[in-house]
Amino acid sequence: MSVLSVSEAEFGFEVPVVIVGAGGCGLSAALAAAQSGVETLVLERDPTPLGTTAMSTGLIPAAGSALQQAAGITDSAELFTSDVMKKTRGETDEGVVRALAEASARTVDWLHESGVPLSLVDSFLYPGHSVKRMHGTPNRTGAELMGALQQAAEDAGAGILTQAQVTHVFADETKTVRGVRCQRPDGSVEDVGCESLILACCGFAGDPEKVARYMPEIAEGVFFGHPGNKGDAIDWGQELGAAVADMSAYQGHGGLADGHAIPILWPVIMEGGFQVNRDGRRFSNESRGYSEQAVDVLRQPGHVAYTIYDQRLHELMEEFDDYRDALKAKAVRTAPTLEALAELTGIDAQGLIETAAAVAQLTEAGEPDEFGRVFASRPALTGPFYAVRVTGALFHTQGGLVVDENARVLDETGTPLPNLFAGGGAARGISGPSCWGYMAGNGLLTATTLGRLAGESAAAQAAVEAA
Repeated sequence: MSVLSVSEAEFGFEVPVVIVGAGGCGLSAALAAAQSGVETLVLERDPTPLGTTAMSTGLIPAAGSALQQAAGITDSAELFTSDVMKKTRGETDEGVVRALAEASARTVDWLHESGVPLSLVDSFLYPGHSVKRMHGTPNRTGAELMGALQQAAEDAGAGILTQAQVTHVFADETKTVRGVRCQRPDGSVEDVGCESLILACCGFAGDPEKVARYMPEIAEGVFFGHPGNKGDAIDWGQELGAAVADMSAYQGHGGLADGHAIPILWPVIMEGGFQVNRDGRRFSNESRGYSEQAVDVLRQPGHVAYTIYDQRLHELMEEFDDYRDALKAKAVRTAPTLEALAELTGIDAQGLIETAAAVAQLTEAGEPDEFGRVFASRPALTGPFYAVRVTGALFHTQGGLVVDENARVLDETGTPLPNLFAGGGAARGISGPSCWGYMAGNGLLTATTLGRLAGESAAAQAAVEAA
């Protein structure tokens, strides 16, 4: 058992709010709690705060932000909620979705005001979103976002203790959390007391057994996430009586450069690129979303596909650090003609040429193809052409502890546990029960917004306890 009786604890010190995990969620929670004037400590297993957020593009969706308004974009929580419910086929908690949508603009504005250098991504539209509502740091990287979040949290007075892996949670007979035990690199342990605990540490995508049990269709995909994602937070929560939901939900990605572990981001698809298998044939509607595309790619010969695009899209993609990394790694192949590109990549030339001609015809006609994709309003691809061999990947899970609109963890009856909060990978997301419900930015929406709400709520509860 990972949840121990309080009688087994030897608390060296106590902090009103303890947060497990210094990823995007944990640091957002720390920033909010510290700004509330409550002493806060983040415990992080790694030498440096990174988490799953550092491996992402760091893009946060928000509806009605000041940055959107400045750009003349009209958005609303109602529209954002509608987009999420449509993408998830109505199979997620609409109340939580609405609450996050309503809180999203405040989160982005608050982060910006706190020194996180966000700007609106206005060069393309991600699948599932009705308007441009993604916000990111200058180089569009999660590592850059993490650096800014850490600085903001520390500036607000939050303590961050690295190389401190939480191994146990202490709770009393009322299921009130009283503290945690952490282990240091030299094997020593330390017990830390608290008034409120926020679980912000991980999902379970790094546990092959759990992945095979809950989401077997992606078990052969490449895991592209933090190795610490073993589901510890979910295990602790369940031991305390918390409910879990949507354990079969996850974010996949159908564009991880094969052999290079670099994601080829989806603007290249949304702006007119497409994918083929080794036979040069398309096999799905790539524009549905990169998450569900992962399984389709894994079903192709050799578990690989090829993303095909042109010079226009190459120049668009140079906005992203990930793509520039792919260029440096020589994962991107280019040639003046499709015949030459096929020879470089090993794709069947006739198949590729016929597929490209069919896509050009569809683009001109503006009609949907056999998979339901419409290429209209985008220029037809012209030489020189580009290709990247990609495979299907698992980025992170979306199921987890059930939480309410204030990030409080709920039991099977819907009753909040006394002083336990969760967000990010530890909490149930808003992607429904499968990969197809994931909409771009869902992960960082729940990380930053649930993190902020958890920090504010935990700080408020700790302040009441101290009064």
